[in-house]
Parts: sequence; structure tokens; C-alpha cells
Amino acid sequence: MKLSKFCEETLIDFSLRAAEKGAVIEELVDLVARSNMVKDKERLLEDIREREELVTTGVGYGVAFPHAKTRSVKGIVIAFGRSEGGIEFDAMDHKPVHLFFLIAAPEDAIGAHLNVMARLSYLMKSNENRSKLMEATSPGDVLALIDAVE
Repeated sequence: MKLSKFCEETLIDFSLRAAEKGAVIEELVDLVARSNMVKDKERLLEDIREREELVTTGVGYGVAFPHAKTRSVKGIVIAFGRSEGGIEFDAMDHKPVHLFFLIAAPEDAIGAHLNVMARLSYLMKSNENRSKLMEATSPGDVLALIDAVE
């Protein structure tokens, strides 16, 4: 499965403007709402916030995966955002987050949703891959990287 099929160039932002957790979630939801897969942006925002309240999706190493299974999307969709300065996101390692993958999936897409999360997590374990995303200059760079996992 190529992860790029869930992400479009228009869903990639190399200069997130938000300075705190709530604002970056809103900015990422605004970004992913550009996809025709999103039916209800406000519901998606609510579902992402509810999921984030359970436990942080800031996994450490400057990476976060805000996500939700929700009725607000027609299919799996991924948005990518980068913050050069980093954003306090209650990450498990207590460090700022620079790389964000927002993942939204229909409520019945349990297996596929977990597969997407696992593949992105595997990719982000690599310092080299994280560095490539910090240095990426085009959406094509990001899409090629997320497709690199087998």
C-alpha cells in the first residue's frame, strides 16, 4: 500500500504558523479539509481534539500523529505539516514537535487505519527520515518518503 494515495500535494504544509497545541490541531484540520474526502471539518476537529485528550499523539523525536476514526471523512486521508521552530505538544519525550501527520479514517476502517499508523510510525523511527522531512522542499519529496516503507 502506497501511503501517498491518502495524501495530496495540497495537504502538505512546510511552514505551520501555529504556536501551541490547540492551534496546530486547528491548522492541520484546515489543511486536511482541502481534501474531498472530508465531509465535515468541524466534526473532524472535534474528533481529533477528543482523541488527543485521551493521550497525547506526540510520540517523541519531534513527531506527532494527531488522528481519529470519524464519521466526518469518506476515506482515509493524511495531511503533513512541519514547524521549523517546533510546537509544545505534550510529547512523550517532553520536546517540541516539528513533524505532524494528521490521519483521519472512517469509523469502519480499523485495519487500514492501524496499518497507516504503523507504517508512518516505522518511517519516523529513523533519524534519517525525520531529517529528510525537515529538509524537504517540495510536496513530492514528502510523498516519495512516505511511499518508501515496505
